[in-house]
Amino acid sequence: MKINTKDFRVQQGDTVKLDKWPTRVKPVYKSKEKYQELLAEQVAELSELQQLLYASSRYAVLLIFQAMDAAGKDGAIKHVMSGINPQGCQVFSFKHPSATELEHDFLWRTTQCLPERGRIGIFNRSYYEEVLIVRVHPEILRSQGLPDGRLNPKKIWEERYQSIVNSEEHLHRSGTRVIKFFLHLSKDEQRQRFLDRIDDSAKNWKFSSADITERQFWPQYMTAYEACLSATSTKDAPWYVVPADDKENARLIISEIILDTLKSLKMNYPETDAKRQKELLSIRGQLMNE
Repeated sequence: MKINTKDFRVQQGDTVKLDKWPTRVKPVYKSKEKYQELLAEQVAELSELQQLLYASSRYAVLLIFQAMDAAGKDGAIKHVMSGINPQGCQVFSFKHPSATELEHDFLWRTTQCLPERGRIGIFNRSYYEEVLIVRVHPEILRSQGLPDGRLNPKKIWEERYQSIVNSEEHLHRSGTRVIKFFLHLSKDEQRQRFLDRIDDSAKNWKFSSADITERQFWPQYMTAYEACLSATSTKDAPWYVVPADDKENARLIISEIILDTLKSLKMNYPETDAKRQKELLSIRGQLMNE
């Protein structure tokens, strides 16, 4: 079964209602062994394309992962990117901003971590937290030291959406391709994964009481995600709503989306001109005569 990545893409201008988007779809694999085989093929192809991205050094790729707790962001990054050369990839996870970061605009701390051309950057959570958790918990917004008059709830989210869209448009013009994943997890599946983390001592470290606290805000988060996805999915920096109740299937979908994007860049290895070829032949002669 072929993955059609367009099935998961939020088209620019769409009004997203997450209850209309599935958290589980028919899997593209028939067994655990077939899943591992398909993922291995994708990982190998991704490794080749990453090498080409690095060698051509004309584009950068930024992968953004957002989701509710236990949706599988860490696992997706670990498995899908398992064949990537660490020299060409950087992963950043953004937690509560520091005092220094709060003294700057909300895009400042993530801007410093953007990938340079030839590399893949991964944001495990991102500047989108500023229109998600900050929207659900307005007390965080009040702690950010914004000027008087900038806390109008009727304006600030639309203004932040526009700042994000403008920033991503700038990145695209500069050669950075932004791909955004929302791992769409059902509340029932999150409950089961939380129970698994409690019951399995090897997974206890993954769970904290804060996870349960945030679960109580599920409806508010869904509303915030719907508004965010609707306002910030564009032609050049799209959101993909990935059904996340099946972790293995989600990884295959994510991998295919990344592959499609890299293939669309039509990259080539740098050509060797006559002058460079002459230089290489001269050096080869020197080596042969040692």
